[in-house]
Amino acid sequence: MLRVLQRSSRMVAPAARNFSSEAGNNKLVITEVDDKTGYATVTLNRPPVNSLSLELLQAISQTLDDLQNNKSRGMILTSSSNTVFSAGLDIMEMYKPNQERLRDFWSTLQDVWFKLYGSPFPTAAAINGHAPAGGCLLSLCCEYRVMCPNYSIGLNETQLGIVAPTWFQASLRNTISRRESELALTLGKMYTTDEALKVGMIDEIAENKEKALEQATAFLNRFRKISPMARAMTKQALRSKDIVELEDNRSQDIDLFVYAVNQPAVQKGLEVYLESLKKKAQK
Repeated sequence: MLRVLQRSSRMVAPAARNFSSEAGNNKLVITEVDDKTGYATVTLNRPPVNSLSLELLQAISQTLDDLQNNKSRGMILTSSSNTVFSAGLDIMEMYKPNQERLRDFWSTLQDVWFKLYGSPFPTAAAINGHAPAGGCLLSLCCEYRVMCPNYSIGLNETQLGIVAPTWFQASLRNTISRRESELALTLGKMYTTDEALKVGMIDEIAENKEKALEQATAFLNRFRKISPMARAMTKQALRSKDIVELEDNRSQDIDLFVYAVNQPAVQKGLEVYLESLKKKAQK
């Protein structure tokens, strides 16, 4: 628990400051702070589907640092796409990879998870499109999820022949029941918006993005009269076991990921998947 608090030693204060929405990397992340509420709306902006490349992950990581340094009152994570929240990890980072970049890629994803899952400020995801795999993970790291109708969400790694890391699994278990998590992970199940609400993967449904942002704001407002420090410490105490487990095994987790990605069977699977995407694009 102490290590988790030290990681987030700059706790949320009553005031909030504006900061640059230039999250670097050509505005891959756009940050807008509401002067009245102090809440930051963080928009993923890597067309067409916000696939999580090394550069996008670096931009998210920097944005989370900025929010904490500027003592944000809360964050809403959403997407600039009309149909996709985030399509997950960028396959091109893993297909025939540069080995050094591959390690940086996974290490940066770990950083994003640490900072978002253990953030001292409250977080909400306004899911305005499909959210498979890594897209689902980002939303699970948040404390509240509202989703627009007729989309899908889930950790579908096993469908691609990949095992979801233990910290992905922990994020899901923190959100839905252990039994449902086991079924979801082993099947690589993708849930419709209605199904996700039924099992508790999301908290509410919104008819459109505008309403989703309003509902996410309403969630953050629930903490207005709660001590920011008490709220943050309570959240981090609840999540500390998952965070410490990855901290203690971070290097091994990177090694395991690199080893798995470089297996011929995995590379072949990625190649087949990329070919299927090309065929879809040509139709």
